[in-house]
Amino acid sequence: MYQLHYWPTPNGKKVTVLLEELGVPYEVVAMNIGRGDQFTQASLKISPNNRMPALVDTQPTGGGEPVSVFESGAIMLYLAEKEGRFWPQDTRTKYDVVQWVMWQMANQGPKTGERGHFSRVPPEQGDQAYANRRFADEVHRMYGVLNNRLFDRRYLAGAEYTIADMICYPWTASWKLQGIDLDEFKYFKRWFEELSGRPAVVAGMAVTAGPPEDPASVTPEEQARRRGLLYNQRARPAPEGGLA
Repeated sequence: MYQLHYWPTPNGKKVTVLLEELGVPYEVVAMNIGRGDQFTQASLKISPNNRMPALVDTQPTGGGEPVSVFESGAIMLYLAEKEGRFWPQDTRTKYDVVQWVMWQMANQGPKTGERGHFSRVPPEQGDQAYANRRFADEVHRMYGVLNNRLFDRRYLAGAEYTIADMICYPWTASWKLQGIDLDEFKYFKRWFEELSGRPAVVAGMAVTAGPPEDPASVTPEEQARRRGLLYNQRARPAPEGGLA
């Protein structure tokens, strides 16, 4: 059984799309990142970067203790390798897939996330014009990267649908909010519309982690606690008594 520690963000939905495509049983364990669940000691044991998603495989290949994996790209590589699907193993295609998984993790996800972050910064935090322009341009540029890649191939790694496609798709689902005109990127649009029609993609994108929280139920004290926990994070001190 796979246990997915999850909250319904693009990073979480990458993994649920893959799990739905694989058709394997899995259990969603809610990790409410707005509440700060990712900072609990139990969460840090499986996700030391205090982020989600994280996967626990209770029945790893070869048996033994459960295997935990953090970082969505690593989770997708783990699942595809174990289940033997969506990651071709001939050298050329294998590394075509890997390089697009790395591209998504290093470029598409972080830059799109920064665009969203700075667009929500309130005016009292100062002028964010440069940051908004920089990350809006980067997001636009990355749609161009995808569009050019898909100019002469059906999927990102060639003729076969792989985890390279699944990992990139969720971050494009909000293209309208990102200020993107799909008609400007016709090869990307063809790919996007095809993936949007896959039943497993629809199911994976729809996975929740329980009912949404009513903002009115969060007390001022709890709001203050969350702000102190979530914003302006710095390094956590290491425990005493370790290797020096």
